[in-house]
Amino acid sequence: METIAYGQVLARFGHALSDPTRARLLLALREAPAHPADLADLLGVSRQTVSNHLACLRGCGLVVAVPQGRRTRYELADQRLGHALGDLLSLVLTVDPACAPGVADLDVDTRTVGKVAG
Repeated sequence: METIAYGQVLARFGHALSDPTRARLLLALREAPAHPADLADLLGVSRQTVSNHLACLRGCGLVVAVPQGRRTRYELADQRLGHALGDLLSLVLTVDPACAPGVADLDVDTRTVGKVAG
């Protein structure tokens, strides 16, 4: 296991959140651990897409894979990540479109995430 500096931690977290599908995966796993097929169904994306994004999230150190027989369940690497995501969701941001073009077009609606049976 590798320990990284604060700046690297924030950069990895930012990279993970920079993609709407990865953000939705983290929000779903905040609710409950889940299997990739269940996450794909929940998010309405292909299993391959979920697999690729989970690999990225594992690489960032944000999720872990837990073998369960022939299946693998995913969960947040540290439950404090769930609290951090909650804190981020409680922020109210004012976005200057000139500084962040395209941000208004992102579809990251946390109300549609829901719980996944694990």
